[in-house]
Amino acid sequence: MSYAGDLTPQEAFDLVTTDERALLVDVRTDGEWTQIGIPDADALGGRAAFVEWVQAPSGRQNPQFLTQLAEAGLAPGDERPVVFLCRSGVRSVAAAQAATAAGLGPAYNVLDGFEGGIGPDGQRGHEGWRAAGLPWRQR
Repeated sequence: MSYAGDLTPQEAFDLVTTDERALLVDVRTDGEWTQIGIPDADALGGRAAFVEWVQAPSGRQNPQFLTQLAEAGLAPGDERPVVFLCRSGVRSVAAAQAATAAGLGPAYNVLDGFEGGIGPDGQRGHEGWRAAGLPWRQR
């Protein structure tokens, strides 16, 4: 594993709310933040950042990703815990790996992301941050 590890949504929330240095970074797209919702930064003590891993509509990796993490207050070697969140826990793994390679972190991935994978009913939302009852809001 080329990042610090995976956390359940509750473990991620607990880390960010108990460690004043920790930062939650939502790596979904602007459209996802607007249409689906976002973790409530107020409930996280303001320790949340929103940095796209891929950019819509191209679907290409955000070339400014590491620069934008630096703008959010992360610096190589600072040992500041950073927790990455996406829709279902896939893009956030790639983000955690990239952050680790850049000397950031420890970097973690949130299992099942904000709304999890597609359930037996063909819908998302059965797993993840929101399903765990953690604070979120519409953007």
